Amino acid sequence: MRFEVYATGHCPFCILARRLLNQRDLGYDEFRIDRDSGQRHEMEQRANGRTSVPQIFLGDTHIGGYDELQAMERSGELDRLIEACGGVDAGDSTNT
Repeated sequence: MRFEVYATGHCPFCILARRLLNQRDLGYDEFRIDRDSGQRHEMEQRANGRTSVPQIFLGDTHIGGYDELQAMERSGELDRLIEACGGVDAGDSTNT
């Protein structure tokens, strides 16, 4: 399993989210909503209407944005979620 990150290229919070995932060697697929309006629509549906970026998912679990990701990292909740999902693939990100 991999994280899914809906992002734009120059969003500072998107950059921070990618950095946190990369530092932890957690694989993720990035969906650039600034390049594909269909992906923006998909993100809004999955994120219950939220339009800000990044929007981060692990499987069907909506984590939220960077602030929520960072809070989960600090509290240890991120590790518990990863364990409950059966782990996360390590490695490079993909950009679509």
